Amino acid sequence: MSIEQLTRAVDLLANQVGHWTPARWRDQGEPLHKLIQRLADQAADLSGAPRHDVPRLSDLALPDQLRVVVADLAAAAPPDEITSAAADELAALRHTLT
Repeated sequence: MSIEQLTRAVDLLANQVGHWTPARWRDQGEPLHKLIQRLADQAADLSGAPRHDVPRLSDLALPDQLRVVVADLAAAAPPDEITSAAADELAALRHTLT
């Protein structure tokens, strides 16, 4: 899977949740934050950087944090299997969020 396809998966998920209300974020935002953390850890591992906790700045910032973390992952030149797995996780989360 290409970086462009991964970026497309991010855009689809971010667009899906970008209009959520605070109550909806409170009920369903945690899975997205956990995915962001997993992707940030992968980016750190690939680039040789130390892992850091991704702060949950605000629920409304989560889509932007997702985009930044995926850009970091893409910059680390992940192998195809990591890119594909990340896109699959994004798609799976997208389908489970209501």
